[in-house]
Amino acid sequence: MSESRSADPATPVAADTPGAPIGFVEFVLLIAALMALTALGIDSMLPALPAIGEALNASPAQRPFVVTAFLIGFGVAQLVHGPLADRYGRRRVLIVALVIYIIANGAAAMAGSFLLLMVARVCAGAAIAATRVATVALVRDCYHGRAMAQVMSIAFMVFMVVPILAPAFGELVLLFGNWRLIFWTIAGLATLVLIWFAVRMPETLKPEARLPISLDRIWRGWRQTAADRLSLGYTLAVTALMAALYGYLNSVQPIMAVTFGREKLLALIFATTSVTMAAANLLNSRIVMRLGTRLISHSSVTILIIVSALHLAIAWFGGESLVVFAVLQAITMACFGLATSNFSAMAMENMGGIAGTASSVQGFASVTIGSVIGAGIGQAFDGTTRPLTLGFLVAGCAAFAFVFATERGRMFRPV
Repeated sequence: MSESRSADPATPVAADTPGAPIGFVEFVLLIAALMALTALGIDSMLPALPAIGEALNASPAQRPFVVTAFLIGFGVAQLVHGPLADRYGRRRVLIVALVIYIIANGAAAMAGSFLLLMVARVCAGAAIAATRVATVALVRDCYHGRAMAQVMSIAFMVFMVVPILAPAFGELVLLFGNWRLIFWTIAGLATLVLIWFAVRMPETLKPEARLPISLDRIWRGWRQTAADRLSLGYTLAVTALMAALYGYLNSVQPIMAVTFGREKLLALIFATTSVTMAAANLLNSRIVMRLGTRLISHSSVTILIIVSALHLAIAWFGGESLVVFAVLQAITMACFGLATSNFSAMAMENMGGIAGTASSVQGFASVTIGSVIGAGIGQAFDGTTRPLTLGFLVAGCAAFAFVFATERGRMFRPV
């Protein structure tokens, strides 16, 4: 694997990164809104899973696939969006993808069978995958190093408000209609974001930086992404942590319904365990320029391991309550937020010339592999929180091992 230059330049913005093409605040909010459409498409479904299952004759074991189908489409399609974003630009790819996302949600709202709903969900996930690829590439067009980590942290902070509110949003929609109205509402919100983006965001990819679409060029881009030490190592670390996150998304509904018998508190507990991620990203945006991505992320994943081990021990010996679950899971999610936002920035540091392709490969690995493992964690639910807490512990240890190998043992450096 090739040697990598420093992932943490001392200056916030390098000479080859011009900064945001629109006002900084609007830029971050627009990036967050694009990213939030993905979270809304996942998390707002959680309260509706029982109703969807009853309406479309899906068993309790099949219902989590409403989330998993979306994630699989989201992960695989990134391999397509990346080369397209490097050839046709970030703006055109995002506009077309948002139009398809709107249509797919309309199809999901009208689905007459569980199979048709799954097809619509895969298509919706595949379309909105462009927001993961093209927005990361767009941010990389404008910033890199610690500055990119700062921008992504602020965007993630705003973005994390959606998972906090999404289950409550789903429950609110269900007060005015059935589960189909959730999909229609998502389509409406996506339309508003599409209009905002089309009117305000110019293209950030310079004409001379556009890359042709060819199998040889795509293959070379994939190899370059996989051969770079920082790209490979930190992508694997993000993948491990994402597996735990998707395990949480697949497990939280049955945990609330079966383990604690408090299904009506799902939205509240989900918010409690998610709000710390938003706070962590806000904190990261304030301290990353001073402390550096390595020191923050390496410390965070270490704390995640310790807290997950404590949580597993409590769950194993039967001392867990709903309050204990919420508090320990909230701390775990805060560590997750601090680690992944910095890991993602470091993975992209040397990928400026092929930002779209690199982002697609990294996103494909983290989302596809993570969602499959996360589905396995969800299927391992045994009436307790042990499978979930074990999943976070194993994921944290794996992420630490990948980072240790990537940094060749030089951990916690403030650079």
